[in-house]
Amino acid sequence: MIYLRRKYPAFRDDAKRIVLFFLAITCTVVLVDFLGGNLLSLIPGFHYGDEISRIKMLLPIILITIMTMAIYEAIYYNIRLKKSIRQEEKSKQAIVQAQLDALRNQAQPHFFFNTLNTLRDIIDQNSKEDAKEFVDKLSDMYRFLLEAGNTNLISLREELKFAKAYIHIQSERFGTNLKLNWNIPETSYESMIVPMSLQLLLENAIKHNVISKAKPLIINVVVKENKLTVDNRIQPKSTQLPSTKVGLTNIEKRYGLISGESLEINNDGNRFRVTLPLVKVSDEKISNENTDY
Repeated sequence: MIYLRRKYPAFRDDAKRIVLFFLAITCTVVLVDFLGGNLLSLIPGFHYGDEISRIKMLLPIILITIMTMAIYEAIYYNIRLKKSIRQEEKSKQAIVQAQLDALRNQAQPHFFFNTLNTLRDIIDQNSKEDAKEFVDKLSDMYRFLLEAGNTNLISLREELKFAKAYIHIQSERFGTNLKLNWNIPETSYESMIVPMSLQLLLENAIKHNVISKAKPLIINVVVKENKLTVDNRIQPKSTQLPSTKVGLTNIEKRYGLISGESLEINNDGNRFRVTLPLVKVSDEKISNENTDY
């Protein structure tokens, strides 16, 4: 039994191993009976019985032995199946985690690309001191990116800090022409969200809409029914800045990998609205749970 398990360990070899095991059991029982019967027949006056009676005796022995070995095989199969499931889950988690890491690493250069565009505008339109202050605040934001760089989910409280710091920087550029309405109950602060997702939505709105004294951009950020919505009026620019086309696609892919949920994107030609689901920790697909079951 041990020899056959070592020689044929794969699931695809189960049928071959079981057939060989059955033949080995049958041959062993018959051989032991043959040798034992011959040895006992050497004893004077001992009669072992005719062939029919011996066959009748051997059949139950063979059946009982096979049934016993079948129990061993069932236990062995169950152990291997659990081990295989654990290995498969770990492989899937490793693949998904690698995809998340790639997406997260994609989002950070996207942020850097757009903040450089903002810095360029500040240098063109404002004083040297304003540009220095922008760089100082930008370094604080990158500190957040470094701290949250290895996590798939963060609390809404932390994401709000990052998003508000980003808006504060943008206010240096647009002044009162950029307005944010925050309608977020404190009870939602500990809900989880994909890092940089809210900031990317705000960045998307600022990047693609006119922001001026005549056309101030008003962005509404609302949490309702465990969903966060970013909503703004569409004020398209006559000329668009270069786009990496990363923002919404990146967020959508990360949500799909982490929780299986998707974004709700609504564009009616007048307003643009994106809704993000707030994630409970128990909903996260990539976790560190013990899979030894």
